[in-house]
Amino acid sequence: MINFTLFGREMKGSVKLLAVFAAVLTMYIACIIYLYDPETMEMLDSFTKAMPELMAAVGMTPGAASLLGFMISYLYGFIMLVIPMIFIIIRSISLVAKYVDRGSMVYLVSAPVKRSTIAITQVLSLICGIFILVLYGTVVEIVFAQALFPDQIVISELLSLNLGLFALHIFIGSVCFLCSCAFSDLKLASGFGAGIPILMYIFQMLANMGGSVENFKYLTFFTLFDPEGLVSNEPSALISALVLLIGSLILYAVSVAVFSKKDLHI
Repeated sequence: MINFTLFGREMKGSVKLLAVFAAVLTMYIACIIYLYDPETMEMLDSFTKAMPELMAAVGMTPGAASLLGFMISYLYGFIMLVIPMIFIIIRSISLVAKYVDRGSMVYLVSAPVKRSTIAITQVLSLICGIFILVLYGTVVEIVFAQALFPDQIVISELLSLNLGLFALHIFIGSVCFLCSCAFSDLKLASGFGAGIPILMYIFQMLANMGGSVENFKYLTFFTLFDPEGLVSNEPSALISALVLLIGSLILYAVSVAVFSKKDLHI
């Protein structure tokens, strides 16, 4: 069900990209945690209050009462959502659509390996890449939090939060991967693969602003990621994360089926 040679090749191809995104995450996580002090929090909160709609759009809300609450306000509305999402978009398109567009897929399917095996291998390499990035972010958060503000963060709550984040990004990956499998043209695969999650995030930004546009929350899967609920172990937040996981499994299965029956014109 998995081709280890292909899997190793794809994971090796992810290393440089993972390193770049890991460095970006490190910079932002370190900066945000470092800013957790009364004077800086007051400054950030006043800035947020000065432009409430703009800051709310990217999930930044004032009045955090704890370090983890501060991280949720200033990391989990934008940075921890968008940075991994960009990685997912780039990587998912390169796993299938780029091969097909360049004609390189002929070398893969001409080998004595089933198409389903190729597709499943690519899915697993994408999921592993996402897992590595989220795990790395979690480790960096723990290291900087413990180094700068010892014992001010409950690690079990952070782990629960990032498991929910992982579920969200696994789902985003399934959407992008399905687009990569469905379209033979790289421009179409990239357009839909990037366009759908970006549009969903824009809907989430509009919903965060409240008022007449709050109902956009019903049009985006980002609504299923509830950081505060995950930290508090609220059943609704846990169920939403489970829905994301189940949805991703369905979309990955559909992707494998689509690729297996796809006319590759080779």
